[in-house]
Amino acid sequence: MKRALSCHKLLFASAVLLLQAATARAQELEPRTYSASPIGTNFLVANYTYLTGDVLTDPSLPITDVQAHINLVALGYVRTFGIAGHSASLGFGLPFASGDMSGNVIDAPREVHRAGIGDLRLRFAFNLIGDPALTPEEFAKRTPRTSLGASLTMTAPTGQYVPSRLINVGTNRWSFKPEIGISQPIGQWFAEASAGVWFFTDNNDFFGGNRRSQDPLAVLQLHTGYNFRPGLWVAGDLGYDTGGRTQLNGIPNQDRRANVRYGMTFATPIADGWSAKLAMSNGFVTRAGGDYKAILLTLQYRWFDR
Repeated sequence: MKRALSCHKLLFASAVLLLQAATARAQELEPRTYSASPIGTNFLVANYTYLTGDVLTDPSLPITDVQAHINLVALGYVRTFGIAGHSASLGFGLPFASGDMSGNVIDAPREVHRAGIGDLRLRFAFNLIGDPALTPEEFAKRTPRTSLGASLTMTAPTGQYVPSRLINVGTNRWSFKPEIGISQPIGQWFAEASAGVWFFTDNNDFFGGNRRSQDPLAVLQLHTGYNFRPGLWVAGDLGYDTGGRTQLNGIPNQDRRANVRYGMTFATPIADGWSAKLAMSNGFVTRAGGDYKAILLTLQYRWFDR
């Protein structure tokens, strides 16, 4: 390990993961990601996320009382279409993150602030079973049924990154998450489950030319909720992630994850074509990098092709 990573310069190594998670959102809890929509639907989405908590990702580091307060604003666009009679969607999002972190390094207090554009996020989803490609008119007459879908999410290293800084908004690497998900309507109720794995390329310019790599991170989500009427629903959310151990120049860190998060999501229409969503989540069982609270507010506008 290079001398640049000596103890007195580590500062907030334990906060790196939370700031990058704010842009990569590896531990997100998102219900209805595999729910059906008619083809030719367009969505403009604006998200605001607030994260706060103690994010000690490596218990062996001499860092205590770590606290982070991160504000994240993201803008996105999603479009649905048909492929070979199946419904599909393609979307992208670009975040801006601003974070303040504090902690004690060998009993000496340290503080740091970072702000900038995060990594670009792309997602392609394809329905395998249950929801064919339907026009809005056909979709309104359909009877909801079990659906099975698959998706591929990718983040690109477009975010702000300075190699001489230990903490950055961008990750300076690519990441990919193939995932499969199922959605089951039960009268006014619904149940969903999804399972995926994040794969990461190496960051070969980590803090002064070091190489930081990360093992795959498996992610499982379970959701159940109730539809009061179209667009008005509430859900309980549970997520589990495991793996994701990092290495620095081939030397493994003690930061393998095995975390459980829980939360709730409420969505409501607010005007013709407009809807809002409020979500809250918290760490329940935390081994590394997940002991933080998150509040998400989403504003969405939807329109159909003419």
